[in-house]
Amino acid sequence: MAGQSKVEALPPWGNAIAGSAGAVLANALVYPLDIVKTRLQVQMKRSPSSADANPADGEHYNSTVDAIMKIVKAEGIPGLYAGMPGSLIGVASTNFAYFYWYTIVRSLYFTYRKTSTPPGTAIELSLGAVAGAIAQMFTIPVAVVTTRQQTVSKAERKGLIATGKDIIHSEDGWTGLWRGLKASLVLVVNPAITYGAYQRLRETLFAGKKTLRPWEAFVLGAMSKALATIATQPLIVAKVGLQSKPPPARNGKPFKTFGEVMTYIVEHEGILGLFKGIGPQIMKGLLVQGFLMMTKERIELVFILLFRYVRQVRAERLQKLADIAAEQARKGGPLLTK
Repeated sequence: MAGQSKVEALPPWGNAIAGSAGAVLANALVYPLDIVKTRLQVQMKRSPSSADANPADGEHYNSTVDAIMKIVKAEGIPGLYAGMPGSLIGVASTNFAYFYWYTIVRSLYFTYRKTSTPPGTAIELSLGAVAGAIAQMFTIPVAVVTTRQQTVSKAERKGLIATGKDIIHSEDGWTGLWRGLKASLVLVVNPAITYGAYQRLRETLFAGKKTLRPWEAFVLGAMSKALATIATQPLIVAKVGLQSKPPPARNGKPFKTFGEVMTYIVEHEGILGLFKGIGPQIMKGLLVQGFLMMTKERIELVFILLFRYVRQVRAERLQKLADIAAEQARKGGPLLTK
């Protein structure tokens, strides 16, 4: 009921704008964590017989703090924001598409079932997965370009368009921009788990509340994202491996499937290698999802108030026109009867 009321309160594009605006703001605030987690996920565990390290700067990072310090030392503060424009474009487009289609899919569900009862957990996850899959089909090229920008050295780094052209010319043509699509489609379970858990927690903890307080939305968003991240971290690591430059040991040979990436990581680092970078990944997820849902709730409220004002003004205008028409009809009435 609460979940449905939120969906019906705004049209699809209103939810999409609210969601994408909140996501852009949240990701901009914690972007350094994004580049750190990406570099931690693409580096291979260093051993005496291996020269593998982070392909971005030749450094090997031991922790989140160590990565931040080494990036700043090598590239200055701007190094923590490498690839940020492309990343925010990707965040905006992905979240706009996700929230747009999520609203439509969920509305269609209620229309088809002719019920106001909130869907069960399995259905909620399925609706989120469908919306996420549709969104990924259109927005993955930006994610591929951004990952490449984040994982190359400062000397090799180029702009968004130039990086995209390099990927097209040096790899599989235009299909190179959709590298990791299969992993991304599998990873739609992440936002599905996130928003499914968010809806379920909201209905359980704050049943009947149409508008959450900022701290309530933050806590629910953070809790739901943490659950989703832990469940999907191996796939996240594999996806990053697919979209970045291959490790030095592969002599420039890119990975073809996320299964190949996962096999390579397990062989060289063990099963725990599939969870590398999970610290900043969870921290980023907690902050981003918390800020996103907190901001989205506020933006949705602004839109709802704006729509109410527009409807009120429109109703008053129509009423005024109706009164004028009635007055003219009243004055012209006797003339019509003669």
